[in-house]
Amino acid sequence: MKPRRKSPTPTISGTQYSGTRSTLISTMQRPMKATMSPAIISLVPEPSAMPEILGAGAAVVKACSEGSSPPRESGIISGMPLSSDAPVTAGDLVTLEELGRLRRTSSLRGAGLVLHAWVTIAAAMALFALRPSPWTLGVSVVVIGTRQLGLVVLMHETAHWLLFSSLRANTWVGTWLCAAPMGEDLRAYQRRHHLHHRHTQRPDDPDLALSAALPLSRGRFALAILRDLSGVTAAADVLAGRPWPDAVAWRRARAPLIANAVLAIALVAIGGWSLFLLTWVLPWATWYRLVTRIRNIVEHGLVPGAEDSLRSARSVGAGRLARALVAPYGVNYHLEHHLLVFVPCWKLTQVHAMLLAKGYEGRMERSRSYLEVLGRATTGRAGR
Repeated sequence: MKPRRKSPTPTISGTQYSGTRSTLISTMQRPMKATMSPAIISLVPEPSAMPEILGAGAAVVKACSEGSSPPRESGIISGMPLSSDAPVTAGDLVTLEELGRLRRTSSLRGAGLVLHAWVTIAAAMALFALRPSPWTLGVSVVVIGTRQLGLVVLMHETAHWLLFSSLRANTWVGTWLCAAPMGEDLRAYQRRHHLHHRHTQRPDDPDLALSAALPLSRGRFALAILRDLSGVTAAADVLAGRPWPDAVAWRRARAPLIANAVLAIALVAIGGWSLFLLTWVLPWATWYRLVTRIRNIVEHGLVPGAEDSLRSARSVGAGRLARALVAPYGVNYHLEHHLLVFVPCWKLTQVHAMLLAKGYEGRMERSRSYLEVLGRATTGRAGR
């Protein structure tokens, strides 16, 4: 008698589902953990912390395998929530097909973004080196400072393993070409940032203080801008983060010190110390500080809170000028990033259009421009 052939188990994006949510999660985690360093393994969420989309997707597959209809309340088939007042999860927003398409990374696209940032920085440096004047220096400071923010945005992408398909490439590029030149430690940033996503706008959110003091008076905001553009903010940050009392801090500072030493050697060899100080240090100490402050205000400032995921972060319209000066590489689509953290930054425009097409416009925390948000943040009005 022939042994009874076991029917194949259904799959979600190539991952076998054996009937329980924890088995699905563990199966997904195993190949990831096999290629991760111990430091990164610690960042992989445990089953209890995995996104609710897995639960919704598992329920759909299980129902289909048993011959019954998928639960309507899962929302993952239609990509729409049943109730306009119901809390929204990633499983409500996208179908399985959309999930597979949106989460796909591109190493070529990621490399192109990093190259774009550094080529833009080099071009602005060359402009000042070839035509030194107060005007070219001002242009260079603004352009380079914005691309320095761009490097931090791309570091953020590598913290989510979204810039390249290879974990090793994400870590290496994120460390040496994005984080270290900006004085950041990628692993420390990853730990802090993943906590920010887990506890967004809640007491345990490590970034809560960045926008907690809003709204500000116009006078206080003007004083903050003056502190940023005069270098006072940068000096205070350097003194607060000085590495010498702490061995752990010294280890975190090693990569930033090496990266900036290489930059200094290269720029001094080309144009002397003035080129390094005026086209790298000065933008970092001034314009980069200002656009970082603006980013912190815009992303979570004056949002209603943590209860509604569609309103715990903000999506902001950004034209060409805004993208060139304050919002590089899709950083203005912060709400979209929080809703679907597995989507690369260069696909967030698609996510934004998809959410509007599915009828979420009225529920999303959106603003037409950066100036609109800054106006609300400096007038004392907390309403929309």
